[in-house]
Amino acid sequence: MLEFQKLGDEGKTRFDFRPFLDASYDSGIFSELCFCILTANSTARRGIEIQQELASGGFLDLSSEELAAELRKAGHRFPNSRAQYIIEARKFEKVDEMVANLVDSDAREWLVENVKGIGWKEASHFLRNIGRRDVAILDRHVLGVMCEHRMIPKAPKTLAKSKYLEAEEKLKPLAAKLKLSLGELDLYLWYMKAGKVLK
Repeated sequence: MLEFQKLGDEGKTRFDFRPFLDASYDSGIFSELCFCILTANSTARRGIEIQQELASGGFLDLSSEELAAELRKAGHRFPNSRAQYIIEARKFEKVDEMVANLVDSDAREWLVENVKGIGWKEASHFLRNIGRRDVAILDRHVLGVMCEHRMIPKAPKTLAKSKYLEAEEKLKPLAAKLKLSLGELDLYLWYMKAGKVLK
């Protein structure tokens, strides 16, 4: 059985991404969408560094060539394709309004189907970062913990939709037992493996 201990003062849950909901679109919500586009096949740390550099206007204002140059300078592995994805994502600048009436699982599917460069993990990450908690970010750390505790037979390198949802279902009984949302639970599982929380 997976042993679980809540983080934070006196064992209380400390999980709050709500400040993004009150931020301007450039520095907040759209910036988070761009961050998630940048983390696909890269690292969260790299995405954070680029986000901090460009969130004040670059994601919305730079041309594709200028944005690619900035990503290249920052050491991103795929500067051209990610720059193009961000340019195309500008039509979803107010993405939170577009998914406002959808439950979290439907909002995630809408993101995957409509925002180029966003997969199931990235869509889950974006939703959690803007305060929506009922989806899990199944990255290698979380999958590793699940595998170690025999919740899944092995930690796959990639997850298609059916496999992603199947693995996510495995977390629901544990989340219910601990009275946590899926978003809270996966954050703690990530911390158990990585030993830190970035974003």
